[in-house]
Amino acid sequence: MIRLLLLVLSLVATRAAIADERFITLSSTTSTQDSGLFGHILPIFHAATGIDVHVVAVGTGQALTIGMRGDADALLVHDRIGEDKFVAEGYGIDRRDVMYNDFVIVGPSDDPAHIRGLKDARTALTQIAAAKAPFASRGDDSGTNRMELRLWKWAGIQPDPHSGWYRDLGQGMGPTLNIAAGMNAYTLTDRATWANFKNRQDLEVLSEGDPALFNPYGSILVNPAKWPEVKFNDAKMWHEWLTSKPGLNAITSYKINGEELFFPPRGETTH
Repeated sequence: MIRLLLLVLSLVATRAAIADERFITLSSTTSTQDSGLFGHILPIFHAATGIDVHVVAVGTGQALTIGMRGDADALLVHDRIGEDKFVAEGYGIDRRDVMYNDFVIVGPSDDPAHIRGLKDARTALTQIAAAKAPFASRGDDSGTNRMELRLWKWAGIQPDPHSGWYRDLGQGMGPTLNIAAGMNAYTLTDRATWANFKNRQDLEVLSEGDPALFNPYGSILVNPAKWPEVKFNDAKMWHEWLTSKPGLNAITSYKINGEELFFPPRGETTH
């Protein structure tokens, strides 16, 4: 009888803890997840506020769609054109710059397209296409995939997924890097996920430094006027912490092998 009573009390306590748990749902990109950033900053935010952040890590296009359905409380994404459209159409409010890094083109060390050292990403892609060298595209409507497609367009090239050399994978950044390594292919990646990639002996950074490869991230609150059930107050605490000095300090303190991977918005510093 006593054991049964203890079991009942334990179940009641567990349910109460679950009911009392404060959390928000954050729709975000695979790059912030695959880079390891969330594993670093979310415990810091929880310690400061008592709020957990449940991350849905998908491509930016899908993250925006989740927000459009009201299935998230806030977004952290990296496609400024898509972000501005999301806000303009009334799905989100108060879009803020959070951080930035950059994209790089990685590829096999034998570099069949001879792009090593090029600082013009469009020239690099033009040479990859001319050489018909394998290229692995995420193909998932992510911020990285959207940037890649813009670069091809600016280069005047429309790669054909049926051509043999261009592979449209429909995968996140981590799996895309693994597949690229396996097929000795080039790909576009954000620098942070690359730094956290464990299979780097098969690929290397070959083209970087083009201003066109600038990669800013933005935080957006899902509009409570459109979706009244969102956890707006707790999401706002996350949103404001993320763009405050404590949040920026947490972001910039995340390093891999001593390398800082995310930087505060241009014009801002951390202390």
